[in-house]
Amino acid sequence: MIVASKAVEKRGRVGVDTVDPRDEPSAEWGWHGSFPKATRIAGWLSAIILLVMLYGNHHGWTENLWLIGLSLLMMFGLVLDIRKQRTAWRK
Repeated sequence: MIVASKAVEKRGRVGVDTVDPRDEPSAEWGWHGSFPKATRIAGWLSAIILLVMLYGNHHGWTENLWLIGLSLLMMFGLVLDIRKQRTAWRK
């Protein structure tokens, strides 16, 4: 007689970065991923360029507030991304 046990069988975690070739056939014949380092570099350069745009010929503070706000928002997101990358192995 076979009886079900009360122990919970845990399934193995499927990696977020793994791609099953049946789902996306391009993974069989080529690269499939992202550019994390280049994305961060582009993000920091964009945030710095927004701050450099403060030196212009505009007169009002509205443009300055938008440039500063967007730049700070981008920098905050980039810092969170770096923090997430550093602590990803702990999870």
